[in-house]
Amino acid sequence: MTFDKLRAIWLIPAIMAAVLFTPIDLFAQTVVQVPPGNRNEIQPEIPFSSTKRTRSGKSTFERKYQKIQRMLSRNQKLISNIKKSARAYGIDPIHIVGALVGEHTYNVDALDRYQTYYVKALAYLNQDLSFRYKREKVTDFILRREFSRCNTIRSNYDLWSCREAVWNQTFKGQRVGGVAYPNDRFGRVFFQPLYAGQTFGLGQLNPLTALKVTDIVARRSGLPRLQAENAPQVYTTIMDPDSTLIYMAAVIKNGMDVYRRYAGFDISGNPGITATLYNLGNVKFRALELAAKNRALLALDELPELPEENYYGWLVNNKLDELRRLF
Repeated sequence: MTFDKLRAIWLIPAIMAAVLFTPIDLFAQTVVQVPPGNRNEIQPEIPFSSTKRTRSGKSTFERKYQKIQRMLSRNQKLISNIKKSARAYGIDPIHIVGALVGEHTYNVDALDRYQTYYVKALAYLNQDLSFRYKREKVTDFILRREFSRCNTIRSNYDLWSCREAVWNQTFKGQRVGGVAYPNDRFGRVFFQPLYAGQTFGLGQLNPLTALKVTDIVARRSGLPRLQAENAPQVYTTIMDPDSTLIYMAAVIKNGMDVYRRYAGFDISGNPGITATLYNLGNVKFRALELAAKNRALLALDELPELPEENYYGWLVNNKLDELRRLF
């Protein structure tokens, strides 16, 4: 058995337990500022799914990058709204720009006109949508006794993270109560009834991500809280360019807070790292995993590891000077 497999066997139960049961600061006593720039000299490997999607659209990553860069450079309303959203959450607007650039370079192609995003948002308002797997709505699914350990958690982020952890431990890829559940992410199985695996709107948010920060957005920005039983409301919110920027800012700021609290790192000065986390999701799990790994390294008198960018975040850091000129 390899060291990585042994480490995974030891780490995963501990991390899951922390996700499920720990509402307080576990690791961070001294916060380390993550320096700017990439840790990798060359770009990490781009997933084949992203390459395939880009080829099927008869495009290239460079063309898609130039397209989103042009949209940003030519639309002062968009830049103004990015700045406004960033100010509301106390973050540098470059973090929002980085996430937009990453999403529209590697996941989707930017629409030709900014206004098209408003039109598409309205199309979701009156659709008969619900978050479900087969015939079971997620709002009924989470009432099962397996989720009872999550019921006392107050923050939306920790609550839905707990439910994700229960899904991973008990339901993912398992047969429970006569039902075979897919070996896939909670958000992909229950929260994307239109197109499995896709995210939506200018910010390419998925519904579960929005539900995780809706209480933060309600407090800071005064928007109505999203509810899992109201899928059209969730879709309209993440499709609308104005509200999606607010949610992007909340997601990015929350990621910074989670990494500071659970991993002991201040990532606010590295847009490539925040873009990476925006791309990957599961931020709390990743922070806990990194913290556990670094504790093991410190016990061996080895230097801890810094957070590292993926292919998506690497591009953001590599293009940072050019992207900052947008402001």
